[in-house]
Amino acid sequence: MFMKKAALTTGIAAAFMLASAGGASAFTACQVTDVGGIDDAGFNQTAWKGVQDAMSSYGIDGRYLESQSETDYEPNLNSLIESKCDVIISVGFLMGDATKTSAEANAGQKYSIVDFAYDPTIPNVIGQVYATNEAGFLAGYLSAGMSKSGVVGTFGGINIPPVTAFMDGYYYGVAYHNSQKGTNVQVLGWNPASKEGLFTGNFESLDDGRAFAQNLYDEGADIVMPVAGPVGLGSAALADELGSDALMIVGVDADQTQTDPDRAHVYLTSVLKRMDSTVMQVIKQAMDGSFSGGILLGNLQNDGVGLAPYHHFDDKVPAALKAEVEEVRAGLISGAIKAGG
Repeated sequence: MFMKKAALTTGIAAAFMLASAGGASAFTACQVTDVGGIDDAGFNQTAWKGVQDAMSSYGIDGRYLESQSETDYEPNLNSLIESKCDVIISVGFLMGDATKTSAEANAGQKYSIVDFAYDPTIPNVIGQVYATNEAGFLAGYLSAGMSKSGVVGTFGGINIPPVTAFMDGYYYGVAYHNSQKGTNVQVLGWNPASKEGLFTGNFESLDDGRAFAQNLYDEGADIVMPVAGPVGLGSAALADELGSDALMIVGVDADQTQTDPDRAHVYLTSVLKRMDSTVMQVIKQAMDGSFSGGILLGNLQNDGVGLAPYHHFDDKVPAALKAEVEEVRAGLISGAIKAGG
C-alpha cells in the first residue's frame, strides 16, 4: 500500500488517503482525528490502525483528516461527506456535538464515534465505548502489588468520563488489593467519590506530563498512570531519567512499549483500549449491511479492553502477583468482582 496526499483540506487540517493495493475500492472508510493527531501514540493512532487493518483484510480504501483545533471538527466531517465516504469514524468525546450535528443533518450517512455514545442513540451512529475501568482495575491491583513506596498516582488530561473511567478503575483496583492483601497503598491524583483530581487541561503538552509526574513522584509515588494521550510521553521521559527503579509508568490506550519504544523499559504495563478491534468491527458492519445505530461496548470479556504484556518487567513481576491479576480478571468477567466502588 502507499500513502498519498488527497485533495481534501479544511483550513490547516490536512487529509491523507491510503489506497488499497488493488487500486480504487468500492468502499471507503474515513476518520477524523481529535486534536491529538493521527500519530498521538494513543487513541487516534489506534483507531486508525483499525482502518488500516480493515484495508488489509477487506481491500477497502481509507482516509483521514487531522483536526488542529475543535473548530476543525465540523468542517472536516463535512469534507468527508462531500468525498463520498461509506462510513465516517470520528474520534473522541470532544467530537460528540459535531458528530451528532453532522449525523442528524445527513441521515443516509453511516457514522461511528470512538469513546462516546448518545442517549438516546442516533439511528445512523454507532458509539464505540470501552469498559476501561475493568482494565484500569487490573492495572491498579498490579501497581499496588509492585509499589515499593506504598504510594501510586494518576492524573488526567481533561475531567471527562472517558478519562476518569481509567482513573476510577485504577483507584478501585488498588483498594481491592488493599482489602485482599492487608496493604495500605495510597492513590494520589484522583478521588472517585468527589470526582476531584489532577488534570493538565490538555492532551498535548509533554512538559505538563513531566511536571505532573514529578509532583506525584515528589509526594512519594513510584508508579504513575497518566491518562492524557501524548502528555504521558513527558511522564515517561521523566521516568527514563530517574530510572525505572525509582518511577514506573502505566500507559493507556495502546501498548506504550510499541508507541514509545525508546522508553519501553519504563512501562510496567499499559491499559489497552482496543479501538482498532472495534473500529474494524464497525467497518465490517457497514460493509455487510448489518450496521445499525447504537452502542458497541469493548470489555474484558470480548477483549475490547485489557492489559499489555509486562515486557521489560516480566522478570520483576512475581509469579504469584501475575496469577492474582489473572484471577482478578476472571472475577471481573464473571461478575464476582465489581470494578466500581
